[in-house]
Amino acid sequence: MNNLNGLQLKSNLFSRPLVFDSSPNPSPNAARASSRPRAAAAAAAAAASPRSAVAGDKLPAAAMGRMHSRGKGISSSALPYKRTAPTWLKTPASDVDEMITKAAKKGQMPSQIGVLLRDQHGIPLVHSVTGSKILRILKAHGLAPEIPEDLYFLIKKAVAIRKHLERNRKDKDSKFRLILVESRIHRLARYYKRTKKLPPTWKYESTTASTLVA
Repeated sequence: MNNLNGLQLKSNLFSRPLVFDSSPNPSPNAARASSRPRAAAAAAAAAASPRSAVAGDKLPAAAMGRMHSRGKGISSSALPYKRTAPTWLKTPASDVDEMITKAAKKGQMPSQIGVLLRDQHGIPLVHSVTGSKILRILKAHGLAPEIPEDLYFLIKKAVAIRKHLERNRKDKDSKFRLILVESRIHRLARYYKRTKKLPPTWKYESTTASTLVA
C-alpha cells in the first residue's frame, strides 16, 4: 500500500506543468544578457558624440612613481604661455645680467639666484627679459659652477649623512638612506659624463666628497 502511494506522488510531480519565475529579480545570467545590448548602445552613442573627437577630452595619464619613495606626486611649475617680459617689468636686461653676476660671485647657485631675483626684484623669468637662462649667463661670464647644481646638493646630503653616522653608528635607517643617495649620485654622474658636462675621469668617492662641497 505504501509503495502504491509513493508511485502516485511521483506521477503527480512529473505530470505538473513547468512554471517559469516571473519575479522582478531575475537570475545573474539573465541580467548580464539583458545588459549587453544596453552597453553596446551606450558605446555607440559615445563614439558618435562630438565630445569624443576633442583632443583635450582625454582621461588623465597615470602619475609616474618616485624613484626612492612611495609617492606619485605630479606637482610642477606652470610657466605662462606668453614668454615675453610682462609690461609692468621695467628692469633692463643689462641690470638683470649684473645682478646675476654679483650673486654668483657671492657663491650663490643658479636656483638661489632665481629665487633672489623673483622675491627681491620682481623678475619672474630671467629668460623672458634677457633671452638667456641663468646658467647660460653664468657660463658666458665664466662663473658657472664646476659641478652641476643637483649633483652638488646630493653630494652635500651624502656628506651630512656620513657625519651623522660617525656619531650614531647604530642608525640603520640613515645607513639605508645613504645608500639611496649615493645611488642617485652615481646615476647623475653617468648622465653628466655622457652629456659631457663632467670630465670622463670625474669620480665620486666618499672619502674625498667633503672637499667637493666645502
